[in-house]
Amino acid sequence: MLKLESTQIRIVLVEAKGPLNVGSVARIMKNMGLNHLVLVNPQCDPYGAEARQMAVHGVEILEKATIVPTLPEALKGCHRAIATTSLDRSLPTHLENPKHSLPWLLGYSGALIFGREDRGLTNVELNYAQRFVRIQSDDSYPSLNLAQAVAICCYELYQAQLNQENNPQSQANRDLEASLDVLEAYYQDLETILLKIGYLYPHTASSRMEKFRRLYNRAYPSTQEVAMLRGMIRQINWALSNYDHDGT
Repeated sequence: MLKLESTQIRIVLVEAKGPLNVGSVARIMKNMGLNHLVLVNPQCDPYGAEARQMAVHGVEILEKATIVPTLPEALKGCHRAIATTSLDRSLPTHLENPKHSLPWLLGYSGALIFGREDRGLTNVELNYAQRFVRIQSDDSYPSLNLAQAVAICCYELYQAQLNQENNPQSQANRDLEASLDVLEAYYQDLETILLKIGYLYPHTASSRMEKFRRLYNRAYPSTQEVAMLRGMIRQINWALSNYDHDGT
């Protein structure tokens, strides 16, 4: 069995409710050479008998699963993240086909995010991803079971790895790209300073910050570039403080 470079990719389940689904996800991950399962605030026992029964030979993936309380914590250290959704949700970024978009994760520390069985991911949670995929299905019943959706995406990742050609420059690119938690810290700094100077207002800050997130998601800034941006914000804060003290 091929050991994927995509073992750097974590499968993230947000508030999964069904232990049978969680166990089935572990099994398909084992089938497709993936081994990093992250459970965000699970609403079931991922180590119980039902989950273990469905996992079969993927029980070790359940036992090693990382459990975290929030999605940002699940994405720490990731450079790229794709979220799955079955609804447009007024997203300005179009929803992509998994076959075309998932290869973008290969070779990076990345995350593939799945939402709750009954209502998927919230708009706030979708903000933490850079790209979005939807599995096409018949309009009469478009919603897939969680484990089925994970199976389709893991299969596409596996096929993409089989078909991937060597790219000697990819390593340099992935080493430079800022991780998502580094970017998130910058977004928090940016929102704080923009509120302080009156560019943002509390009641509209969230929607305006979504636009900044999308801008930077397209740019893939390096760690050094994000450090430069944060340094600029610190200097602006310093100048504002001195202006307040001096009254000039």
